[in-house]
Amino acid sequence: MKNSLLVLFLSFICCNNTKVETPIKDYSSKNVAALEYCKKNGFNEDYYFLVDLGVHPGKNRFFIYDFKANKTVDKNIVTHGSCDQLEENPNKWQKAKFSNTVDSHCSMKGKYKIGKRDYSSWGINVKYWLHGLEKTNESAVKRVVVLHSWDAVSNEEIYPKVSPLSWGCPAVSNAFMRKLDTRLQKSEKPVLLWIVE
Repeated sequence: MKNSLLVLFLSFICCNNTKVETPIKDYSSKNVAALEYCKKNGFNEDYYFLVDLGVHPGKNRFFIYDFKANKTVDKNIVTHGSCDQLEENPNKWQKAKFSNTVDSHCSMKGKYKIGKRDYSSWGINVKYWLHGLEKTNESAVKRVVVLHSWDAVSNEEIYPKVSPLSWGCPAVSNAFMRKLDTRLQKSEKPVLLWIVE
């Protein structure tokens, strides 16, 4: 009887379906640099958005980082650009490529000021204009690379599957966009979005 209970106990421990989170990268240096940038340039000093396109596109890679709590308070999936208009890109589903070139459909690295809230024909019909603050993303407005939602984007991790591809926009799920929209509408200062790899 004791052996039966032990086997039952061990099978429960070994075979239960507890979800184990994959450890994320250490973004502490980025978080410190982001806060310094926000203080120096008059941005919101409560939180910022960090997008790491070096993470697999089926995993959470859009992070809301709370400066005061010193931690990530939410995360979700986000798309990257197909980057296949001006050259072949056979690995476009798995790995983001970057270009500031108009009509490239690539993602763009760097810091952005999240600008005006506007109507979108995608997702929950809300978009935010993104103003590129660096040489790597200065064509964001011209390219109409905006923050918006898309019905095709999952609200939870789908690894090893991948997210759909965009034309360079960081598109998120409808549910996550509602969270972002609530935050952004309350912010009296511009919010920083930083896309890294």
